[in-house]
Order: sequence, then structure tokens, then C-alpha cells
Amino acid sequence: MAKPPLTLYLAAPRGFCAGVDRAIKIVEMALEKWGAPVYVRHEIVHNKFVVDGLRDKGAVFVEELDECPDDRPVIFSAHGVPKSVPAKAAAREMVYVDATCPLVSKVHIEAQRHSDNGLQMIMIGHEGHPETVGTMGQLPEGEVLLVETVEDVAGVEVRDPDRLAFVTQTTLSVDDTADIVAALHARFPAIVGPHKEDICYATTNRQEAVKAMAPKCDAMLVVGAPNSSNSKRLVEVGARAGCAYAQLVQRATDIDWRSLEGIASVGITAGASAPEVLINEVIDAFGDRYDMTVEMVETAVENVEFKVPRVLRVPA
Repeated sequence: MAKPPLTLYLAAPRGFCAGVDRAIKIVEMALEKWGAPVYVRHEIVHNKFVVDGLRDKGAVFVEELDECPDDRPVIFSAHGVPKSVPAKAAAREMVYVDATCPLVSKVHIEAQRHSDNGLQMIMIGHEGHPETVGTMGQLPEGEVLLVETVEDVAGVEVRDPDRLAFVTQTTLSVDDTADIVAALHARFPAIVGPHKEDICYATTNRQEAVKAMAPKCDAMLVVGAPNSSNSKRLVEVGARAGCAYAQLVQRATDIDWRSLEGIASVGITAGASAPEVLINEVIDAFGDRYDMTVEMVETAVENVEFKVPRVLRVPA
């Protein structure tokens, strides 16, 4: 029986970003340097396949430092941690390595600089997300106020409306964040923003590729984890950009084929913590069912690379 024809649009950029790649390499280097087990506070990146692979090599994933023994190294995830976490590790004389993405660290530095200048911070982010928790934890309690929506801006209570600054989570929807920033400027005209956009290059690039691809597609699949903020934003961006069916899948086995019956085109992309092997797995699954033509939708070329420390040691 002949396979039905299908045009598969493949977004570029997609998948791993430089911060994710660096964090994974740090865990692998720690295992090579110190042997198993190496402890990792929180998932190093939000992807089950990646986490399970590192676990098989000897990484032990925990949620809190209290779950780690004093005599084994611990790594802090790419999302960043509150200042209290490395302080506790140092107090216990633990070996620890910080794998925080440099672009998240940039937001931490911004928040501290504004606070040092006497400004109260407003953070645009998702409550409970580890990156948001880590960024808010750079300053004393009450110094960072969280807003998630335009509606939240109207209700936020500040100490001095003329002494404010804002930062954002790096994995948000570019369009949604722009609306919230506009609301902040409307209510607090003197508010100070970041010198450079906090939403990271990888998040922005992947969303732009989806916007270009979505109108061409009957359906769109985003390869990523359900706890991955940037992956979930890609689904939302695809739906808003004109794709009638946009769905998040962790891997090919999660595809709901019945929902795709009758399609002539599909778009494939992946969140910044999804490895290429899972993307290829999804493409192969479509190849098994369709007479497939693959077209690339490229909106940017990424050549960003963050250096991995050659020698892992206890930070000073």
C-alpha cells in the first residue's frame, strides 16, 4: 500500500542551546574527574532522556542539598540556584560546581547591580520555575516581586514607584513578555530595564523559526519535556502563528497519530534541552508512515559556544 505524501518542515534553529550543552558536559566531566556518584541538584536540564542517560553514567539527581552527602561532589543545574544554596554547600565544605547557564548568570548579576543601586526588582517569570526561584534568591526576601501576566502588573505593590528595575526569566514567550514590559512602563514610567534583552538568544531564535514555519503546517510537533518552559512556549507560539494543531511530545512514542490523520504537512521543532537524537526519532517515525519530503525553515544560524571549565574545583 502506497504511503500518503507529506511535507515535513524542519525548524532551524532547534534543540540544544549552548547553555544546555555546557551543563551536560560539566556533569560528564565531573563523573570523569571524581567518578560515580556525582550529585546534581535538580535536573541538570529539563529533559528525561538526557537525565536518564546521565543517571546511567552515575549521576544522582536530587531536589535539595540536604539529600547530598558531604563527601561527594554536587552540581547546580543550568537553571541557577538561590545564593543560599552555594552558601550552605560551602558551610558543609562540599565540593560543588555551578553549571548555571551564563545567560542566566547575567540576569543574576543585573539583579544584584540594580539592588546595589537601591532599586527594588520586579521579575517577569513563572512562579516555582527553578530559574525564577534562583533569580529571586539572589536578593533578600521581598526585594524581588514576581509578575507572570499583564494583569499582575496592575496589582503589584512596590516600595517606591520611582526606584524600580525589572528582569525576566530567559525562556519566556517573546511576545507575551513584550506585553508585560509595556504594562510595567505604563504603570511605572521610571522603571529601568536590562541593557540587553534577558530572554536568551536560543529562546528567541526558536520562537522566530516556529513563527515562520507554523503558517505552512497542518500540524506542528515540539520535541521537549512537559516541565521545559521554553518547549511549552514553542507550542503556544506555533498555535498563535497559525498552526491549527500544535503539540508537545517527549519522543516519537508520544505522537498521537489519530490526531494527525489527513494532514499534508507537519512542522517539527524542539526545545533547547531536547537532543537531536529525539528529533531524528520523530522524523523517522513520520518516514515510516508517509512518503516524506523534508524542507528546512531556517531563520537564524547559531554559533554560540560557552566554555566548559577545564579543571572542576570548589569555587572560591
